[in-house]
Amino acid sequence: MLRSLDIRDMLIIDRLSLAFQPGLNVLTGETGAGKSILLDSLGFVLGWRGRAELVRSGADQGEVIAVFDLPPGHAARAVLEDAGIEAEDELILRRVNYTDGRKTAWVNDRRVSGEVLRLLSDALVELHGQHDDRGLLNPRGHRQMLDAFAGVDLSTSRHAWTALATARKALTEAEAALAVVKAEEDFLRHAVAELDKLDPQPGEEALLDARRRAMQGAERIRDDIARAHRALSSEGAETLLIDSIRWLEAASDRAEGKLEAPLAALSRALIELGEAQDGVESCLSALDFDPTELEQLEERLFAIRALARKHGVLPDDLGNFADDLRARLGALDGGERHLADLARAVTEAQAGYDSEALRLTAIRSEAATRLDAAMAAELAPLKMERAVFATQITAGDAGPEGRDAVAFTVATNPGAPAGPLNRIASGGELSRFLLALKVCLTGDTPGLTLIFDEIDRGVGGATADAVGRRLKALAGTAQVLVVTHSPQVAALGAHHWRVEKRVQDDMTTSTVTPLDKPSRVEEIARMLAGDTVTDAARKAARVLLAG
Repeated sequence: MLRSLDIRDMLIIDRLSLAFQPGLNVLTGETGAGKSILLDSLGFVLGWRGRAELVRSGADQGEVIAVFDLPPGHAARAVLEDAGIEAEDELILRRVNYTDGRKTAWVNDRRVSGEVLRLLSDALVELHGQHDDRGLLNPRGHRQMLDAFAGVDLSTSRHAWTALATARKALTEAEAALAVVKAEEDFLRHAVAELDKLDPQPGEEALLDARRRAMQGAERIRDDIARAHRALSSEGAETLLIDSIRWLEAASDRAEGKLEAPLAALSRALIELGEAQDGVESCLSALDFDPTELEQLEERLFAIRALARKHGVLPDDLGNFADDLRARLGALDGGERHLADLARAVTEAQAGYDSEALRLTAIRSEAATRLDAAMAAELAPLKMERAVFATQITAGDAGPEGRDAVAFTVATNPGAPAGPLNRIASGGELSRFLLALKVCLTGDTPGLTLIFDEIDRGVGGATADAVGRRLKALAGTAQVLVVTHSPQVAALGAHHWRVEKRVQDDMTTSTVTPLDKPSRVEEIARMLAGDTVTDAARKAARVLLAG
């Protein structure tokens, strides 16, 4: 509920503080007195789009503060929570408009964006008038209104739509993936066959490269080792050493022992020579290889490296790469079966969604019948008993809330074609249609403030009285603010303010005065009589207030 509204330096308002009450609040005054400025100021603090220039002439900035009561469970509490603002029982909105066009807003002393204000406004206030494009006249919101009237639970439908969308997405992605695999099927099969034939192993490339280098190195040093082996063998040093020992042994008897030491040394040398021969022979055996083996080794090494370059992977990763290609081929081979499974899932999800959509259509059709009957009952007291209100339900685009398109249509005279509210009804008729529809659609909405801007324009007498009584009925479940020129409506208000425009020192200002009972008599008498208030007008005013 809107508890207070403080306005500073906005248009022709200098300083203004209003304290609103529960029930039906009415604002009256001469045309041009500033009633629309109050709504502009309230819309400004709520983040609505409106006039660009709002700051009063001569002021540096304009400011509006609105205070709302938030009962537990109020929809605005969820908006505050999403914005990271702690919800309290009192909600204070403050917005400043600077002369350079900048606007700054605060919610409970926390600076916020205009978007947060607009989200809060949707939960706090509803504005209705003859040119209401935010609510009842906008066909895009009619289905939501009918659903609220029906009390329908849309969670199952939204879940079914999500399941269908998920199944469709999975099928589409699988079809696209399968198409890609099919396009490269020949490459995959050739590449897998090539890799399977070569069968490269992790680490094999490094081993082959080391073996190849060893073979190439052996080829270069083997000749030198072979020559050394021949020099040490019986064809070389061994024969000479044996001959030297034999010659010295023959002469040793005559050398008087002088050759014993050289002979011992030569014997040891012969033993060392034998060990050297064995080592050289072992080395020659290790370096001995078949040139064909080197050729085969190089062919495999080069094949592995060529495949790695071809596929852009490291030689050691060829095995994993082959596994990936086999998996893609497996997806191709099993792709049709997978697609069939996904297609069945889509069919099942579609059936579930269709069932839920049909259920919603049935609920909406039944609710539409009840709404049309309720509207007929409301229109009769508003002197529109011959008008026909009809809720049309047609097939629309499928979505998370079903596939029904809902539109409220009217026919103002018997036999006349039905059409949209804002195209068929005249100004006065439209006001009554909107009011009747709001009465039917508004349930128990604690904390909601409904604003009706001259919705009674174009009606008078008994019809105006009926309009006022409908507004009063609405005020039983929600705070209602009415800007009106109708004395019948004003008389039914629980709280009454008069808006006046004054000129002082060549400065025009707008003021709002709360009226007590005697002041209300004078104001309603003015609304009845015009510029000259007569005793008869005062008497009529008292009769209206007593009713």
